[in-house]
Amino acid sequence: MGSAETLGESSVAFWIATAVLATALAIKLPTIIRLWKDPLLRAVGGLLLLACVVFVFVTPSTIAWTNRVTGVPNVAAPLVYSLLTAFCASCLLLIIAWRDGLSDRSAVTRRAQRWVIAVYSGVIIALWVLFALADVPVERRIDLDTYYANTPYMREEILLYLLAHCTTALITSRLIWNWVSADGLLDSWLRWGLMSLGAGYGMNLVFDAVKLTAVTARWTGHDLDWLSTGVAPPVACLSAILIAVGFILPHVGQYLHDRWRIRLAHNQLRPLYLLMRSVSGEGVPLLLRARPELRLTLRETFIRDMLLPLGRRIDEDLRRRSYDAALALGHPPDKAKALAAAVTILDAVDKRARPRPDEGMQDTDATDLLREIGPVSCALRHPDAIEAVRARADVATTGTPAPG
Repeated sequence: MGSAETLGESSVAFWIATAVLATALAIKLPTIIRLWKDPLLRAVGGLLLLACVVFVFVTPSTIAWTNRVTGVPNVAAPLVYSLLTAFCASCLLLIIAWRDGLSDRSAVTRRAQRWVIAVYSGVIIALWVLFALADVPVERRIDLDTYYANTPYMREEILLYLLAHCTTALITSRLIWNWVSADGLLDSWLRWGLMSLGAGYGMNLVFDAVKLTAVTARWTGHDLDWLSTGVAPPVACLSAILIAVGFILPHVGQYLHDRWRIRLAHNQLRPLYLLMRSVSGEGVPLLLRARPELRLTLRETFIRDMLLPLGRRIDEDLRRRSYDAALALGHPPDKAKALAAAVTILDAVDKRARPRPDEGMQDTDATDLLREIGPVSCALRHPDAIEAVRARADVATTGTPAPG
C-alpha cells in the first residue's frame, strides 16, 4: 500500500469517527444546555467535544498543518498524545462520577478523582518533557510511533502514552461491565448504552495491543509497521463510534420509545375518536406542525368532551348485562369491561340519533368511561365481538334472541 493511499484512508476513517462524535454531541447538546447545572451532563458534553478534537488533530492533514504552523517537526505528536491522555482522564472521571452518582460523592470517590487528575496531569507534563529531549527531525504523519520506536526519549514517550491509554481502557471497561452486571440496573436503554461503551473501550484495548505489537517488533528488529498504520486507525475509529453510540443510546432510545408510545396511544384512540366525530359532525382541527404530545392531548380532550354529555344516555343496566355476557363468552375481565363500555356507548349514540318520546335522561357517572377511553377504543376495533356481547346481553334480559 502506498503512502498516499494510506494517508487518504486514514483521513477518511478519522473524519467518519469525528462526524459520528459530533452527531452525538449535537444530539446531547439541547439537554446539556437545558440542564446546564447538571455536572454529569456537562462532563459528557466535554468528553464528546474532547473526543472530536482528538480525531480532528490526529488526521494526517491536521498533523501536517500543526507542524507547519509551529515550525517544529512532529510537534503534533505530543499534542495528540496529550489530548488523548486528557480524554482518557475525562473518561475515568466521568465513569467514576456517573456510577457513584452525585448524591454518593464519598471520600473514596473524591480521592479516586483527585488521583486520576494528578496522575494524568503528570503524564501530560512528562510527554512534553520527553519530546523536548528527543531528537525527531524527520516529519512522520502516520508512522511516527514505529519510525521513532528506537529513538531515545521518544521511545519512552510513545510507551508512556500507550500505557496510559491502556490503563484507562482496562479500568473503564472493568467499571462499565461491573455496572452492566449489577442487579439494580433496570433501565434497558442505559444497559445497552453501557454495553456499547464497554465494547468501545474494549476496542481501545485492541488498539493498544496492535500499537504495542508494532512498536515491540521495531525493538526486536522486525517490521510490523502495517499493524500501526493499517489496522490501528480503523480500530480507533470503531472504538470512537461505539463510545459515541454508548453515550447517546440511552437518550435517543428513550426519546424514540416515548415518541412511539405517544403515536401508538394516538392511533389506539382512532376508532373512538371517529365515533365521537360522527356524533359531533366535526373533529379536532388539523395542526400540521403540532407536536405528537399535543395531538394526543387534543384527541383525548375531544373524546372526553363528547363523552360527558353522551354519558347521560348510558344504560347502566345494559353495561352490567354486557359485562356478564362478555365474561360468559370467555373474555378476560379487563377486556369484558371494555367491550361492555363499547356496547353502551354505541347504544347511547343510537339513542341520541333516534330519540324516543318516552326516553328520559339519566344521572350516570361517566368517570370510568372517561378514564378507560384507550381500552374502549381498542374494543371498537372488534365489531364482531361487540355484536356477540350485545346479542347475549339482549338474550339475558328478554329470554329470547333480539330481533335483527
